[in-house]
Amino acid sequence: MNSVLTGGGPDLRFRDRVAVVTGGAGGLGLALCEALLAEGASVAVIDANGDAVAAAVVYLEALGRARVTGVVLDVRDAEAVHRAMDDIAADHGGIDILIAAAGGSLGTPRDLEDISPADLDLVIDVNIKGTFHCAQAVVPHMRHRGAGSIVTFSSIGGRTTSPVTGIPYAAAKAGLLGLTRRLAREVGPDGIRVNAIAPGLFLTGRLQGMFDAMAEAERNEVLDSIPLRRMPELRECVEPVLFLASDASSYVTGTVLDVNGGRFMSG
Repeated sequence: MNSVLTGGGPDLRFRDRVAVVTGGAGGLGLALCEALLAEGASVAVIDANGDAVAAAVVYLEALGRARVTGVVLDVRDAEAVHRAMDDIAADHGGIDILIAAAGGSLGTPRDLEDISPADLDLVIDVNIKGTFHCAQAVVPHMRHRGAGSIVTFSSIGGRTTSPVTGIPYAAAKAGLLGLTRRLAREVGPDGIRVNAIAPGLFLTGRLQGMFDAMAEAERNEVLDSIPLRRMPELRECVEPVLFLASDASSYVTGTVLDVNGGRFMSG
């Protein structure tokens, strides 16, 4: 695993904070867990893949930093999500940060004629319902602390059309922006901030395979549409998420941060 440690030293942004990262056992999620640990947080790694959770905990504990907890959990299961968040809060003394990174296209087809009702349900259930369940479950614990930060994961695919992913993904990621804004309005008086990150094409895991499978003309179309004319490094998504999770964005809520090299520019 490649390290993306972002900090260290006496002024740790997340010292004594408890962070929950869903989809935290691989790719971007694992990089976020590692970076949070490097900045002083205790981290609960949530993922549906039990083997990946076990491997992530071993890797993160070997860094010798703050405390790591692994939780095997399907975020579509509302009751299980609430039990898990209650257990994490009891074990760690509370929850300060939720990074709801579980989601994606989940291996479903891109083209309309290939998408089944089960594909649509899977993408909507994990991305939208899963994020909702996790947010609903952590809010009482953040209210108890009088503060908190929730970061949801939208995508450039929810902001504009994408040649890489299909309609269910676009609908789910667009829907997450509405969820983020409405939740931010509701919990703002409790000192809880809710923001979304909308990454462009970060080639990790499934997306790398999808990008590689595209025709050369399609790949060139993607690169030509990025003003910075390059694909991003993983740390270039990690740092914006940490910004939204940290006190550096203490007066920012209900917003979406686009991280796409300029491919999509909001008006």
